[in-house]
Amino acid sequence: MRILLVLAHPLEDSFAASVARQAHEALVGGGHSVDLLDLYREDFDPRLSKAERGSYFGDRYDASLTAGLIARLQAADGIVLVFPQWWFNFPAILKGFFDRVFVPGVAFDNDPAGGRIIPRLKNIKLFWALTTTGSPWWVVHLYMGNPVRRLLKRGIAAFCAKGLDFRMLSLHDMDRATDETRKAHLARVRRLAARI
Repeated sequence: MRILLVLAHPLEDSFAASVARQAHEALVGGGHSVDLLDLYREDFDPRLSKAERGSYFGDRYDASLTAGLIARLQAADGIVLVFPQWWFNFPAILKGFFDRVFVPGVAFDNDPAGGRIIPRLKNIKLFWALTTTGSPWWVVHLYMGNPVRRLLKRGIAAFCAKGLDFRMLSLHDMDRATDETRKAHLARVRRLAARI
């Protein structure tokens, strides 16, 4: 399986980078090919351009600035996202990745009758998120309603692909996590990635 592994963290020595390395090693060890897309290291600009927004509902979306990233998405059989949750949401660079790469004519088509959008990512069979939160589990789930999971599963994944394997593995209360807790989470990441 060809996996697009997307890392969204500005620090090269971050825990997210460690998670991405563990996932990468386990995936490659399982015989999969992995395309690591480190959004910060590749200097991805998350800002939607005027041309991109202007063509969003037109006959043809202007993907000239993101054609290379779109080709990488279209070549993948699965997506694994690695990112921290900040303010119960995606880092801005990851949100920009969705805005600029999961676009009309690529990830979906706009229904001409004005109904639901029509999924186009038929190549994607797996959509996983490996993430951390600074808040405890109960705050994320009970108080906030787990907004990132809802956005990914019900929004992005469901609107862009059908019948895929969606999973989200989170380390909660990251701000108070011990070395032992972090090591245990990395082991969970390895086990999960080895199951693909």
